[in-house]
Amino acid sequence: MNEPLAERLRPHTLEDYISQSHLVGKKGSLTKSIKQGLIPSLIFWGRPGIGKTTLANIIANESKRPFYTLSAINSGVKDVRDVIDKAKQSGGLFTTKNPILFIDEIHRFSKSQQDSLLQAVEKGWVTLIGATTENPSFEVIPALLSRCQVYILNSFDKTDLESLLKRAIEKDEIISKRNINLKETEALLRLSGGDARKLLNIFELIVNSNNSEKITITNKLVLDKVQNNTVRYDKTGEQHYDIISAFIKSIRGSDPNAAVYWLARMVEGGEDVKFIARRMLILASEDIGNANPTALVIANSTFQAVSIIGYPESRIILSQCATYLASSPKSNASYKAIGKAQDLVQKTGDLSVPLSIRNAPTKLMKELGYGDKYKYAHNYENNFTNHEFLPESISGTKLYDPGDNLRENALRDFLKKRWKNKYNY
Repeated sequence: MNEPLAERLRPHTLEDYISQSHLVGKKGSLTKSIKQGLIPSLIFWGRPGIGKTTLANIIANESKRPFYTLSAINSGVKDVRDVIDKAKQSGGLFTTKNPILFIDEIHRFSKSQQDSLLQAVEKGWVTLIGATTENPSFEVIPALLSRCQVYILNSFDKTDLESLLKRAIEKDEIISKRNINLKETEALLRLSGGDARKLLNIFELIVNSNNSEKITITNKLVLDKVQNNTVRYDKTGEQHYDIISAFIKSIRGSDPNAAVYWLARMVEGGEDVKFIARRMLILASEDIGNANPTALVIANSTFQAVSIIGYPESRIILSQCATYLASSPKSNASYKAIGKAQDLVQKTGDLSVPLSIRNAPTKLMKELGYGDKYKYAHNYENNFTNHEFLPESISGTKLYDPGDNLRENALRDFLKKRWKNKYNY
């Protein structure tokens, strides 16, 4: 059986490697290190199908080092230790030719699995190259991250992808024997979503399914052949973070049209309904807050509902919530208030609780003045009395400043009447 086209076209030298010129071009940040064989431990971060694994293989070939590979999907701590033991025997300390250990999808390793790599990287028994589609800041433990250089691989642009197609037509041992006219590429590029592997797989499918002596690649031909096209959405990779970010920012920016579009992208990609609902629940408090307290109630009801129902019906509930939140007045006043309060706590430390509002469950505590002179608000007119609830040294510090919206303006008026000029409302 023939290898897939993407595998047959996998480059083995830097000269054949397409894209990532900022890393491996003539003036790339890694080019000189690779040529000299002085490779630090690396983490390649980028979307699927942009050459992370290929580049790791090329680095091993160019530097003439032993190369070991593990997939985080099906490897455990024992597998890591076995490979490290083999690497120590084939390479070793005090040599620039220590083996390369490549771990694909390193973000899927647990903390204990990542911990098992630390000593080998620290001692120089192996040079680690990890590949990840997710932000290493979130998915790689700090101790390991500090021992590695992180390099971002850019997405292929149109020129890169078209170059791959032309290379396949001209140089592949099988495709080059066919008479192929690459007339249009837009559909191929769109369906691949910038994933070179997917692009070549689709292209090979088109070619293999056509028995004509001459094949003219057009957008119509591609769309006719490729059935059940799904929206590209990697719910465990960079798209996961980028699209949820666009979704949240659209709601925060009061654009229900953009919000429901990005929601549809996630729904079509099979994103976890609880993840979407959880983020809206946070937003309802952080970005709407007291401008419309009902938003939090609706967001919480949405989370509970989709947890029970799931797809496909939950898309309706998610859409209702997203459009409601986007159309709601916004305020981050309560969010800012807790931030200010935490900053104040960090600056002032453990200030003493005023005696009057301390709990006094024992006789001794009462004798010491705990709870003394406390004014019970409900004993006073309008259920309010001007009492001091903050430590003396920060008395009068305003942390909550109501936003400029209908509901919070009413709250400001209420607080202003109660506290007069104490908090400058």
